[in-house]
Amino acid sequence: MKNRLIIGLFYLIGLVLLSFGISMIILAGLGAGPWDALFVALSVNIGLTVGSWTFIVGFLLIIVNGLLLKTKPDFAALITMFLIGSMVDFWLLVAFPELAIASVMIRLAMLITGVLSAAAGISCYLQSNFARNPIDHSMMVFHKLTGKSLSFSKTFLEVTILIVAFFIGGPIGLGTVLVAFGIGPLIQMFYKPVTMFRKSLCHETAS
Repeated sequence: MKNRLIIGLFYLIGLVLLSFGISMIILAGLGAGPWDALFVALSVNIGLTVGSWTFIVGFLLIIVNGLLLKTKPDFAALITMFLIGSMVDFWLLVAFPELAIASVMIRLAMLITGVLSAAAGISCYLQSNFARNPIDHSMMVFHKLTGKSLSFSKTFLEVTILIVAFFIGGPIGLGTVLVAFGIGPLIQMFYKPVTMFRKSLCHETAS
């Protein structure tokens, strides 16, 4: 029971860090991450909130991930997508509504903070096998099917979505490039120490 609570905390803290990071990247106004640029573009061009598109696209990815692994789609992941989408909308629409920062240095600091927060958040909530974000589950699926590293898998998928976001008018810029090429290595960097910390709390034997 104690271990489940610990893993549950990693899951929730991870989602909070991830949603905060996503929001900081968007609010920095220096270009959103590929997936978030896609969601922002869909929000601007079609309507609905960024969080709503996070949920909708996540639902579609759940189907695709299930087909690729030839398993039953993990519809429990809708819980994760709902939480992430709701948290992103909270940060953007409630916590920091209409936030406009003129200083480029402050915006750059927000961008870097956002990228680090998102990577740490992903590394935290991946400690749980419960209801993984289908975006990050896609990284794990690609990793499993190709044998490539988590870093390569994440970067490859980010660049692919970057191209799609560019063609539909997503906010592309420095932040997009930083996320596309930096988030994978950062996850790789955070994942091992976070896993070791989680195992120490759960009194698991390191493998």
